[in-house]
Amino acid sequence: MKVLQRVIQAQRTSDGAGVTLHRSLGQSHFARLDPFLMLDEFGSDRPDEYIAGFPAHPHRGFQTVTYMLEGHMLHEDHLGNKGHLRSGDVQWMNAGRGIIHSEMPQQERGLMRGFQLWVNLPAREKMGPAAYQDIPAAAIPSYVGTDGVVVKAVAGLFERDGERIEGPVRGVSTSPLFFDVHLPADGRLQQSVPAAHNSFIYVYEGSLVAAQGTSLTQGLGAKQGGVFGPGGDALIFQAGPAGCRCLLLSAQPIGEPIAQYGPFVMNTREEIEQAVRDYQSGRLTA
Repeated sequence: MKVLQRVIQAQRTSDGAGVTLHRSLGQSHFARLDPFLMLDEFGSDRPDEYIAGFPAHPHRGFQTVTYMLEGHMLHEDHLGNKGHLRSGDVQWMNAGRGIIHSEMPQQERGLMRGFQLWVNLPAREKMGPAAYQDIPAAAIPSYVGTDGVVVKAVAGLFERDGERIEGPVRGVSTSPLFFDVHLPADGRLQQSVPAAHNSFIYVYEGSLVAAQGTSLTQGLGAKQGGVFGPGGDALIFQAGPAGCRCLLLSAQPIGEPIAQYGPFVMNTREEIEQAVRDYQSGRLTA
């Protein structure tokens, strides 16, 4: 069983053109968990806190995962590709050697809420072609247990009570798990994970409690994340009296040096400087 190593409290900040969000992973270089670089929770019922969105901006060297809980997100890139994420949809984007895109949120019934995760790429894949996996909510399988446990699998294999579901995101070299987990009051879940994986649980509603036989040595409340390093082959956790909704993330660490400058994530400072020159000269995506 994996055991909690540390807790990260998400910090309120803003990004893009003034989008209000809470950042857990990625709030500093010391708050990463290889291969996860950043996790943002965005959400508001005030359009002025998100409507300006994320105008055109570049990426190189990693993947972005956008998961919408409520509202819409319009996407467009320098190649003319367009996408429209709605409630429950996911986009898994591989920036590769370069992409310039915009992400413009839209409310639904006055709400806009979701997550963006950044996943690093190994050096051999950083300069590959950009690619997208746009996944509608209907294509994301769900497990619904008789005890009220619900798991939506975006990536990775989930098995419980003889039922088996696998997320539609495949072919990622870090073999990630990305589950949206809903637990009833005092509900408990055990998830097998490879011992070599780094894992992270982020609570966005309710709480998880420290209980005998679980992975938690202390409780986690809303907007808190738990870090679990390598070792142990399962995560075991239990909801508090109000239940819990959380993201479970796990993946094979890459183990390579990270050099980051804003939206560029490479292995060396020289590669970052090249990325900046490529962007300034219009060659980022060439």
